[in-house]
Amino acid sequence: MTHDPVPPAAAARGGSHEQEQFLAILSREEAVSRFEAALFPRREETVLRPLASALGAALAEDVVAPVDVPPFDRANVDGFAVRSADLAGAGESVPATLTLNGETIACGTQPLLPVRPGTATPIATGGPVPRGADAIVMVEHTQPGEAAELIEIRRAASPGQFVSHAGSDIARGEVLLRAGTLIGSRETGMLAACGISTVPGVRRPRVAILSTGDELVPPGEALRPAAIYDVNGAIVAAAVAENGGEPNFLGAFPDDETTLETAMRDALASHDMLILSGGTSKGAGDVSHRIVPRLGSPGILAHGVALKPGKPLCLAVCDGKPVVILPGFPTSAMFTFHDMIAPVLRRMAGLPPRLDHTVEASVPVRIASELGRTEFVMTSLVEGAEGLVAYPTGKGSGAITSFAQADGFLRIEALADHLPAGSRARVTLFTPTLRVPDLVLIGSHCVGLDRIAAPLVRRGMLVRTLAVGSLGGLAAARRGECDLAPIHLLDEASGTYNAPFLTPGLELVRGWRRMQGIVHRPGDQRFEGRSAEEAVTAALADPDCLMVNRNQGAGTRILIDRLLGGARPDGYFNQPKSHNAVAAAVAQGRADWGVAIAPVATAAGLDFIPLTEEHYDFALVTARRERPGVAAFLEALASPEAARALEDAGFAKA
Repeated sequence: MTHDPVPPAAAARGGSHEQEQFLAILSREEAVSRFEAALFPRREETVLRPLASALGAALAEDVVAPVDVPPFDRANVDGFAVRSADLAGAGESVPATLTLNGETIACGTQPLLPVRPGTATPIATGGPVPRGADAIVMVEHTQPGEAAELIEIRRAASPGQFVSHAGSDIARGEVLLRAGTLIGSRETGMLAACGISTVPGVRRPRVAILSTGDELVPPGEALRPAAIYDVNGAIVAAAVAENGGEPNFLGAFPDDETTLETAMRDALASHDMLILSGGTSKGAGDVSHRIVPRLGSPGILAHGVALKPGKPLCLAVCDGKPVVILPGFPTSAMFTFHDMIAPVLRRMAGLPPRLDHTVEASVPVRIASELGRTEFVMTSLVEGAEGLVAYPTGKGSGAITSFAQADGFLRIEALADHLPAGSRARVTLFTPTLRVPDLVLIGSHCVGLDRIAAPLVRRGMLVRTLAVGSLGGLAAARRGECDLAPIHLLDEASGTYNAPFLTPGLELVRGWRRMQGIVHRPGDQRFEGRSAEEAVTAALADPDCLMVNRNQGAGTRILIDRLLGGARPDGYFNQPKSHNAVAAAVAQGRADWGVAIAPVATAAGLDFIPLTEEHYDFALVTARRERPGVAAFLEALASPEAARALEDAGFAKA
């Protein structure tokens, strides 16, 4: 059963109908079924493409070979065209002597003289076999005869030896390529061999792409306050092209219903498909889904799908053309596109379904999931002691880097509320092949890592860095899931860093020193000219002074808790996972102070009160020391170039 289109009046009011529609969440399977049933079957439009520009197109109909390939009997080796009967009994001790005909057949040379009994004709590889000959003798098996016109052949020949007969590769009238075949370089060669210069391809669907949102700024322009760069326009256009469509990005539009409706109508009139991103949730500023029912019937088929990420997805068909409103967050937009839109687009383009490549891996940590929603979790794959290990890398549906850093994704079914640690999971790869990293570092992140890893990457090594905090890194190292775990953990009992936390099988590799301190905006009198202890006392005394904390498991979090001595000031439970996020919160006025490292404070334009110089070291898994990637990292870490690079970045080499 499909949803009824929203009446224009109700749509303009943004009334309760849309709210009810959004709350009628469909399963993924039901949403796909409704969408495809409204679109297919449909007639594909055929266009004749020049062979030179047909790469990547799908054939709209069968292609029948108009000629034989090869078009004549031809020689497969350099040698002599002969009658095999003349060589019966020939051998090294009893060669057969034949008279040479007065021509030599090269490629492209039409034979003029027949091969009669007792004669032979010199022939090159690819040359047409002359009349009367039924075999080719390799030149290596012959010797010049006693007279110039004679040739001695020292091996017998069987009929058809080293001859490719006409049509032996491709026969005239046979189906060369089937409808739906994707034209690649091999198919191009087959078509060219038959003299075919144009092919009937399915016309690529023209796809209009619009981004929506008052906050969007085109890449290349300056960001205004509270604005973000438009990511979805570029990434959706690329994904459309990858899946057989012809993308046309029309730009970003503000959340103005009248302006947006005009743009959507114009786009739909001149394209085969319309994709928008944003404006599909139930917020007051989300207007895209209100417009869709006015564009044609049957209208909205699904608005709200039990997916994570991707719940706000809106699917519609307006007068035979698909209209899709993807969620605004990039990760949500891409997952829903690849899972639910790409198959439809490929079908419209006449392309075969994608062939997903999967691997099995263990999951080292518990992954919570929302009951009732099919969840896709992006993962990075590393080599563990007992095979592949899949680390969740998702940073939320607004994260952009997750796709680039992940190798694939695993699926948690709607009826499960979590995936237990230690589970075996099937990971769908983003690319057909998986390259296991040469070096894996799991633990605390530091911008100094990039300075050490850069020369390894330039040498062609794949370096995988996963930021899970110092304690998470140590746990991964103990399980044998990484080569090194970057850590900066202070043992309060001994007052020393890192070494007390090592367990058998791990050894300490000295890294560098970095200054941790309190960061605040310049001119804040609660912090200006004070020591760290005085600054914290002043901050705790002011109820309006808002802090920003760090996540559990981070070495910095341990330092902060020690500094606060049990106090829980306002902002304590704001716990981002990086120094950069702390600096951004303070610089943008969302917090007044936090703890971060000096280079990050400098980059953010913040003042810095030194707190302690911490040791950023590495727990090396001893059993993995001899791996080439580990050896290369240790060599780079000890080099003078690394010391200079770290000093330039604001760190001190240990």
